[in-house]
Amino acid sequence: MILPDVLAPGLDLVLCGTAPSRTSKEEQAYYARPGNRFWPTLHLTGLTPRLLKPADYRQVLDYGLGLTDLCKTEWGSDQELTKYCFDISGFIAKIERYRPAAVAFDSKHAGKNFFRRASVNYGRQPETLFGAELFIVPSPSGRASGYWDTAPWMELGDFVRRRRELRRS
Repeated sequence: MILPDVLAPGLDLVLCGTAPSRTSKEEQAYYARPGNRFWPTLHLTGLTPRLLKPADYRQVLDYGLGLTDLCKTEWGSDQELTKYCFDISGFIAKIERYRPAAVAFDSKHAGKNFFRRASVNYGRQPETLFGAELFIVPSPSGRASGYWDTAPWMELGDFVRRRRELRRS
């Protein structure tokens, strides 16, 4: 395992990437590559009340968030990963065990591998997984900047915010 899962029971949201980048592997921190929009986007959407740094990744639990990847044994860009590294059944078992309110795949590549489809759309998906709402949001990687759109991320932030408000009332 290149990066440990950051999971706990009953989270508001688990963010699931494809696999760690080379920089994340070297830094031993999620979304560590300079230019990655992940941490600023979590703050922008209200998923975290302050801007976290990659080294702070374990603190996402304080905000009801979790982190994992579909591929826990390889690292690199999507093109560098083998098609055999994706542990879909292991990921499903994690969601069954921890029962988050939502899961967001933070790239179409991760979403396509999970759903085993050639094509997927951004946003909330019609399926659920053990009660968890499923979302696909654009990759925050600088390599995917041509596909960047904050709207699906804002939709995700709104979902989590509404969930938190309902829980408080």
